[in-house]
Amino acid sequence: MQAVLNNINTAMNAAEKLNYLLSSVTTSNKNDVENSIVALGERVVDALVDKLRTLKGLQRGVVAMSLIRIGESSVAPLKALAQDKENQWIADYLLSEI
Repeated sequence: MQAVLNNINTAMNAAEKLNYLLSSVTTSNKNDVENSIVALGERVVDALVDKLRTLKGLQRGVVAMSLIRIGESSVAPLKALAQDKENQWIADYLLSEI
């Protein structure tokens, strides 16, 4: 995982860092990736919520846990996501975990 973190360019914006981290996630480094995403904080919440619509599997799980761990900043965007019938179940679940 350290190699993944070392490749993050300090000039990258938060969205670029998020995309890089999610593209690098594996079962062996998912906890480190999640910690790095949580460290990005509320500035990536909207991007994380958007990714819930498209990602599957391990990446989606990391996104979901990151939103839960970021906490209160995730509530309003998740409530907005819950208005979409297709994604309501995941938004409701994540809100119940926050």
